[in-house]
Amino acid sequence: MSSSVQLFQDQKYHELKRQCLQQGQLFEDPEFPASDESLYYDPAAKGKVEWKRPKDLCEDPHLLVDGMSSHDFHQGKLGNCWFVAACSCLALRKSLWQQVIPDYQEQEWDAKSPGKYAGIFRFRFWRFGEWTEVVVDDLLPTENGELIYCHSNVRNEFWSALLEKAYAKLAGSYQALDGGCAAEALVDFTGAVADSINLAEGKYGEVISEQMKLFEDLMKVHKRGGFISCSISSLGRPSEAETEMGLIVGHAYSVTAIRKLRLGERLLLSFKAQKLFMIRLRNPWGKKEWLGAWSDSSEEWKKVSDSERKDLGLTVENDGEFWMTFEDWCKNFTDVDICRTVNTSFFSLHKTWEKEMMYGAWAKHPEPLLNRSGGCFDNRETFLQNPQYLFDVKKAEDKVLVSLQQEDRRKYKKEGKGDNITIGFEILKVEDNRRYRLHKLTVQERVATSPYSNTRSVFLRRSLQRGRYVLIPTTYIPGVPTKFILRLYTDVPSKLRELKADRPEMTCWSLLCGYPRRVTQIKVHSAEGLQIQDRSGGADPYVLIKCENQSRRSTVQHDTTSPVFNTQVIFYRKDVDSPVTIQVWHSRLLSDQFLGQAVLAAAPGEPRERQRLRLRARGGGEAAAAAELPGHISVTVLSSDDLAEL
Repeated sequence: MSSSVQLFQDQKYHELKRQCLQQGQLFEDPEFPASDESLYYDPAAKGKVEWKRPKDLCEDPHLLVDGMSSHDFHQGKLGNCWFVAACSCLALRKSLWQQVIPDYQEQEWDAKSPGKYAGIFRFRFWRFGEWTEVVVDDLLPTENGELIYCHSNVRNEFWSALLEKAYAKLAGSYQALDGGCAAEALVDFTGAVADSINLAEGKYGEVISEQMKLFEDLMKVHKRGGFISCSISSLGRPSEAETEMGLIVGHAYSVTAIRKLRLGERLLLSFKAQKLFMIRLRNPWGKKEWLGAWSDSSEEWKKVSDSERKDLGLTVENDGEFWMTFEDWCKNFTDVDICRTVNTSFFSLHKTWEKEMMYGAWAKHPEPLLNRSGGCFDNRETFLQNPQYLFDVKKAEDKVLVSLQQEDRRKYKKEGKGDNITIGFEILKVEDNRRYRLHKLTVQERVATSPYSNTRSVFLRRSLQRGRYVLIPTTYIPGVPTKFILRLYTDVPSKLRELKADRPEMTCWSLLCGYPRRVTQIKVHSAEGLQIQDRSGGADPYVLIKCENQSRRSTVQHDTTSPVFNTQVIFYRKDVDSPVTIQVWHSRLLSDQFLGQAVLAAAPGEPRERQRLRLRARGGGEAAAAAELPGHISVTVLSSDDLAEL
């Protein structure tokens, strides 16, 4: 974790604690008072709530009793099973919950020195790209002497109730936590990357090969410190209804284990398999479990040895935790939220990633060149009026992970604007030398589209070929302003940066050296019929595109006389009479062999359609064209004297 921690509402824990101890008073938080305004964002909502400190609820309060486990706590009256499911996941990883509850031993009650207790606690959340420390007092909402929201199953343990209070403070009120997604809380606990999978749409319950791929992926996520939660869509069914198999609709379950269960000899006859793919879940209610195969007291477990059952942590109490086969899981659940902890440490045995992060915003402006809220790709007229980010893929092929996250909107619930905005992004392969914003889609390739979702973040994993790309984050509809963060993970550094300028800058040097008068885009698609250069009947061609004193070279295509290049370049031209030359060369060890060229005026009035051009020798003048050589190239050329058109 970064050493830089932001202070929420500029409250300094140690300073506030010292003041309370000096004055002999317990802390009362003026920023999140023990009143209805902290409970509800809806002014019409009222409750008969008494705010009490832990010492008023039990004799020997503790932050943690016997450490932390995923069984520690249960959901209260608030509809925040998603938050409680995330806490279950967090409890499984000591290194992560110690990050959320810093110096937990220092914050613990000390029965021997009650004078050191000041009724103040602090928690840390990864909030919009930065670790943020939130301070709370220990006044908790109760009815009839019982905690009404998240509470421990041990009467004198309070970490979950205090953590929930800090999270509610960040959101503006407890009521703002009603309804949500476990992945959101897990991102706030860890800074991980959130991903969502629809099991029904992906047909994971039907296609065994896809099911096995998903099992291996989720097992890897779990082993490497990631988190998984799941739910059953409430579409067409009342939320919190119970299915015939004991599962709750519209309710978040945390995944607490994923295992391959090796079957004993006695099981081989009945199951005809050597191992079972198993998943363990926990219901945040601490009760209500799966009733199907491999449920706690089912026949199947009786055939598993005591040692294996102990190894799997099987209990037969109605504690809300249960096992099921992965196949049954895929068939019964519909939605999965995954939080991937992307490894960026160089001191790791596992694959490490290069991370880039950018802050941005969608902002409305009546001037098209200044507007940054153009909507999704369907809005062809305004799509490119969004923020644009350039990055490079340096390897022949690289796996790229992209996470786009909008700001947490719960704090706007009081204003009736607390719902997530539908967001997504496009990735375009662009000219190898592009440095300015895109204004028209012409020769560029649309290579990836993320899902569009009204979740707080969207995620995409894609393999990309070597080249330069522009990533365009968008809201689904135009004109919706909000902030976002963009995270990009690649194998080698990608040099992610925002494209802000529309055209080359006019400077003092421009008066001396000249300023571009024309912009030209060229895409060399392919060549055919090239002269054979080796005994196997092929060649190793590449293309070299030259304009004024600039040149760009493609990668070499091996052992072919009909190469596909798909090389894009863009030139800002000062001398509009100087032609564009496209040359084809054969790559050799000592000196490369010239195979032919095409010379183009590349004027704005020339055809913008794809052209097939004959290769010619160098030379030739105004009177006669240069001699023809074997082969043709296929190109698209576009030019404009408006530097902000292409």
